[in-house]
Amino acid sequence: MELLEFQYECQDALEFCKDIASGSVKLIVTSPPYNIGKAYENRTSIEEYICNMQPMLKEFSRILAEDGSLCWQTGNFVENGEIFPLDIYFYPYFKKLGLHLRNRIIWHFGHGLHCTKRFSGRYETILWFTKSNNYTFNLDDVRVPSKYPGKRHFKGVNKGKLSGNPRGKNPEDVWEITLDRLIDDWDALIWEIPNVKNNHPEKTEHPCQFPVELVERCVLALTNENDIVYDPFAGVGSSLLAALKNKRRAYGTEWEEKYVEIGLARIEKLRRGELNTRPIYQTIWKPSPTDKIAQKPAEWSDLG
Repeated sequence: MELLEFQYECQDALEFCKDIASGSVKLIVTSPPYNIGKAYENRTSIEEYICNMQPMLKEFSRILAEDGSLCWQTGNFVENGEIFPLDIYFYPYFKKLGLHLRNRIIWHFGHGLHCTKRFSGRYETILWFTKSNNYTFNLDDVRVPSKYPGKRHFKGVNKGKLSGNPRGKNPEDVWEITLDRLIDDWDALIWEIPNVKNNHPEKTEHPCQFPVELVERCVLALTNENDIVYDPFAGVGSSLLAALKNKRRAYGTEWEEKYVEIGLARIEKLRRGELNTRPIYQTIWKPSPTDKIAQKPAEWSDLG
C-alpha cells in the first residue's frame, strides 16, 4: 500500500500551525480535550477553557482553505452533575471568525458510563463549519441506499416517473452508519457509529479514542484525493488513518508522546495492510433474541 504524505508530531498545535501556509488545509477534523479531568487534561473553569482555545481557533481559521471545512467534535463538560454542552459554547467563537455552520451532526453510540442522577449520555456532536459558501461537498461519495427506490411522483408533470436518485439518497436529516436502519424525518443528522470500547477492533490504551469510520465520512464528503487533512489533537492517529487510507495527505499534532508512538505504529500497520479497522457502513451487531444474555433474567421475573 502506497501512503501519501503525512506528518505526526508531539508538540503544541498552536506552534505547529504557525508553520502551515495560510489557506492550505482542506479539512480540520478533531476532538479537542473536553476539560473533564482525564489524565491528559488539566481541568479548569469552562470560561478559562474556552478562552485558552481562542488563539488556536484563529490559527485554524487562517490555515483553512477557502473551500475547506472544519469538523469540531465535542461532548459535554460536567460539573457537580450539571452538563455544559461544549458545542454551544464554541459556536459563537467560530462565528466570530466568519465560519459558516452547515450541520450540527449527532453521533450516537450505544455504550458508555451509566448515570444514576440523570439519563446516561449516549451521544456527542460534530459542528461542521465551512470557510466560505464555495466548499467541497462530495455528495455521491456518501449517498446511502434509498428506503423506497421504487417511489414515483404521484402528480404534476413528472407523475409516474421515478422520484429518487439511482445512486442512492442524500442522507438529508438522518445519516446512520447502518444502512438497513434508515429512518426519515428526524430533526437532527444522526450517525450511528460504535464508540471505541474494549471489544472494538481499533482499541488502544487511549481513553477517548476516535473511531476511524467516523472521520472517514468527513474525509470522503469534504475533501478530494491529495488534499490535506489536519487533526490538531490527534491522539492515537485515527483521523490520520482515515485520511491516509483514502489517499489524502495528513497532518497531526499531539501532546502525549506515547500516543504519537501508538499512532505511528498504526500508520505503519496501515502501510503494510495489517491494520484492523471497523469497515465503514458495517451493520452494528445486535444480539439474537435467543441469546441468554439478551433475555430477561429469571431473578427479575417478579419485577414485571
